[in-house]
Amino acid sequence: MSFREVYGTAPEGTWEAPGRVNLIGEHTDYNEGFVLPLALAHTCRVEAARRDDGVLRLHSADVEEGVVQLRAEELAPGAPEGNWAAYPAGVVWAMREAGLPVGGADLHFTSTVPVGAGLSSSAALEVATASALDGLHGLGLSPERIARLSQRAENAFVGVPSGIMDQMASACCTEGHALHLDTRDLTQRQVPFDLAAQGLRLLVVDTRVKHALGDGAYAERRAGCEEGARTLGVPALRDIAYAELPGALERVADPVVRRYVRHVVTEDQRVERVIALLDAGETRAVGPLLTEGHASLRDDFQVSSPELDLAVATADEAGALGARMTGGGFGGSAIVLLAQERLKAVEEALNSAFAAAGYPQPHLFETTPGAGARRV
Repeated sequence: MSFREVYGTAPEGTWEAPGRVNLIGEHTDYNEGFVLPLALAHTCRVEAARRDDGVLRLHSADVEEGVVQLRAEELAPGAPEGNWAAYPAGVVWAMREAGLPVGGADLHFTSTVPVGAGLSSSAALEVATASALDGLHGLGLSPERIARLSQRAENAFVGVPSGIMDQMASACCTEGHALHLDTRDLTQRQVPFDLAAQGLRLLVVDTRVKHALGDGAYAERRAGCEEGARTLGVPALRDIAYAELPGALERVADPVVRRYVRHVVTEDQRVERVIALLDAGETRAVGPLLTEGHASLRDDFQVSSPELDLAVATADEAGALGARMTGGGFGGSAIVLLAQERLKAVEEALNSAFAAAGYPQPHLFETTPGAGARRV
């Protein structure tokens, strides 16, 4: 359905924001560390128009339900609980809480970002909403402000204690680049990432295992990281240098927290190593670091799944340069860096391995770095 079919009038404008894959730097953002995401071509698109009666009407072409109607002035964290509409409603709430002159609106969403696949469908929804409201009301918000407001919506309104990476990637990525982001101060650099020029491909493997970051496991790991930082007397785990890691681990008594600390410190270092390789034009050498990062996520942070482990192992055995899970984990997607000539063999190996294991066939697609949020 279109905006006109739902609301009976034409929209004032259309905006869209992409999902993302994270090349390296997982579960480091809420530890004030480093990440390296890139935007997908898959986007959440919103057609929007202002209302002057304070009513917020939300409709998704991808959800089998009618229009969700709320009052902007009555929005409060936790409502509408457990519903996709909580994300755009949360953005309206966050913007109003920040003192921005945002009121009622009619919003119609369509999305090509797979839901529950670890590709930031929620961040795309939030950033698209914030971008539309910014455009409708002529607020002139920076991409960074849009990302922060979107994160505020997810943290405080929806109740998922996510870091800032997903929203920053959706708002700030540029075509043909990966986003090197310091999540402490949001310092960013666009790193050229032209795979085709080097005969390479980046394959996304959506395992079709849905993840839900609001189920407590994500919050438990964040709390464990915060406990580790307190134990070590630092503001965040990003403040533990890689060279200091052996001594730091000796000071952490809890074995689970010790594993979390080891993952975050080594993962921050992997981001720096990948950046150095990309700057040197040695993109092929990034592959083993992806696989190394997956092992850390699997063994130390324990956020992988049997399907993700199978995808990574199968891709590596079939001749990929490297592979790892991407996103929060507990299901979702993996990424595979490979030479163009190995693409067909790796895809066939993945399909065969999943079939042999009795898993649903994975959704495989190539991706290249896309653009961030924009009016269309």
